[in-house]
Amino acid sequence: MTELLTKETFLEKVFNYEKNKEWTFEGDLPCIIDFYADWCGPCKAIAPVLEVLSEEYKGKINIYKVDTEAEQELAAAFAIRSIPSMLFCPKDEQPQMANGALPKQQLEKIIEDVLKVTK
Repeated sequence: MTELLTKETFLEKVFNYEKNKEWTFEGDLPCIIDFYADWCGPCKAIAPVLEVLSEEYKGKINIYKVDTEAEQELAAAFAIRSIPSMLFCPKDEQPQMANGALPKQQLEKIIEDVLKVTK
């Protein structure tokens, strides 16, 4: 199940950029953050894929969503210029950004390569 993040929950579960200058991951599990907007067609297209992945990788990764319209400060903090944009956050490495509605197969490869998680 994907979870919608506000600025407050983002600071708590992912990265507190107000407290830390350097990337410090706050989560227990690697995660994907989907920066989206309700009016965005490609965002709507990828939403069901992310729901399926959240079930397939349950207990191994978290999948979060950030509404760029409601959370403009978060979108600005990560220089989101186009949506959908996804931030892949491994536990002990730097996060990586990907843009566009990626196919499920490509997302699974990124989960394996960047997040170091297998099904």
